[in-house]
Amino acid sequence: MKAKSTLIALILSLFYFSCNQEKEPEVKNYWPNAGITYEIFVQSFYDSDGDGIGDFNGVTEKLDYVQELGANAIWFMPIMPSPTYHKYDVTDYKAVHPDYGTMEDFKRLLEEAHQRDIKIVIDMIINHTSTEHPWFQESKKGRDNAYRDYYVWAQKDTIADFLDKKVITLDSDNIRQWHDPGSGEDYYYGFFWGGMPDLNFDNPKVREEIYEIGRFWLEEVGVDGFRLDAAKHIFPDDRPLDNHEFWKEFRAKMEAIKPDVYLVGEVYDKKEIVAPYLPGLPALFNFDFHYTLLEAFNSADGMLLPKKQKEILDFYQNITPEFIDATISSNHDQPRLLNELGEDVDKYKQAIAVMLTMPGAPYLYYGEEIGMKGLKPDEHIREPFLWDVKAKDEGRATWIEPKFSIDSEVTPLALQRNDPNSIFNHYKSLINLRNTYPALALGKLSLPSSEYPKPIMAYSRVHEGQAIFAVHNLGDEEISIELPAGFDKVIFGMGDGVNLNGTLTLQKNASRVYVK
Repeated sequence: MKAKSTLIALILSLFYFSCNQEKEPEVKNYWPNAGITYEIFVQSFYDSDGDGIGDFNGVTEKLDYVQELGANAIWFMPIMPSPTYHKYDVTDYKAVHPDYGTMEDFKRLLEEAHQRDIKIVIDMIINHTSTEHPWFQESKKGRDNAYRDYYVWAQKDTIADFLDKKVITLDSDNIRQWHDPGSGEDYYYGFFWGGMPDLNFDNPKVREEIYEIGRFWLEEVGVDGFRLDAAKHIFPDDRPLDNHEFWKEFRAKMEAIKPDVYLVGEVYDKKEIVAPYLPGLPALFNFDFHYTLLEAFNSADGMLLPKKQKEILDFYQNITPEFIDATISSNHDQPRLLNELGEDVDKYKQAIAVMLTMPGAPYLYYGEEIGMKGLKPDEHIREPFLWDVKAKDEGRATWIEPKFSIDSEVTPLALQRNDPNSIFNHYKSLINLRNTYPALALGKLSLPSSEYPKPIMAYSRVHEGQAIFAVHNLGDEEISIELPAGFDKVIFGMGDGVNLNGTLTLQKNASRVYVK
């Protein structure tokens, strides 16, 4: 009887203990609204066959790594055939570049990614093609060619009218947007470069071609969505309403094929110009976030970014409440973030802590999570990923001789994995934190009512009863502040700091994140 009583008591105590334990937060996938997307330049990621160029099979080998990092989706920079290394000038919209592998390789990558609940978004470059695209090769043959109106042409005797409208000149030292294919009689329009002639979206046939290309990748290949390059330039700047209407039509066509298609647009401008694109492109990159983040850190002006972000989010909310704010710390067009912050690792880690505790759906550029470096020209902000020390790194791409991301400057991933204080583990823990606390992923942004010293950045995130308070000291000196009532549980901290009876003292580049 005594043994039975003891057993009952033990069971009851265990039951009481389990009921009173705090439930472990659940890690969730918040993509696309607030999840993490990892941008990959295939050429520099992982070389599986030893030819010096990264490839699809290499990415497939490293999908477990993407999952380990905590990313929910991958955005691939251009993967279609092209004469350039960057591949932003397409020659065939229904194929993949042979340097990267075969379409079957890509489909296997897609299948393996989906098995890991990783979505795949590909770069879709429809503003322009390559001059080597068959459409353009036909178009330049003559004014009566069936493909002539696939592009924007001007005759020599009417070119002045076009130039007046675009306020540019043929021989501008800064930019040449009208290009002579060699005849000296007719000129084609190429906003970015002579090798990238702009398509003519006033031509219904062109639009139908583009919709068919979208159908092919969504239906026959099975990708989850598109990153739309140069979305602002489908029509010239003096026709913004036509741009807005085109993207609404594009979205409707793609959603008819795949109702949950993901579309993110590159509209590189201030919020008043960007916002009207939201009905057609429900996700848009927030370039203001990137530049204001840098300005806040380089000037130690803490509230600059939260105030700017609140202003942008409120403005977009009035356009469409369903928008997705794609925040970035850097990408393939900007210098690497560590360089932008003077190669100060503490400042760099804090900037990432800010981005991953702010609202939005963050995009992470490959290599940022190990502190890769890079400055213009663009090739050198797209250098090969460092998987291991050079002597052991069988998958490191060699298509370019790196100048910035080399072993003496960047610690390879294999070494960072075993260092709890590494940049990689910093990223990994912050992503896990974001995916664990709903308020960090989905919570609205609120600014503090208190006035803090200039180097202090502080903000709250609230979602369904869960409240987060984040505070960062961007300055060089120790600062003390009074914490808002009820915030005493720390869920993230970096740098030296102490909380005594609600007074928080933070040292240089120290941060704390609280939950209540």
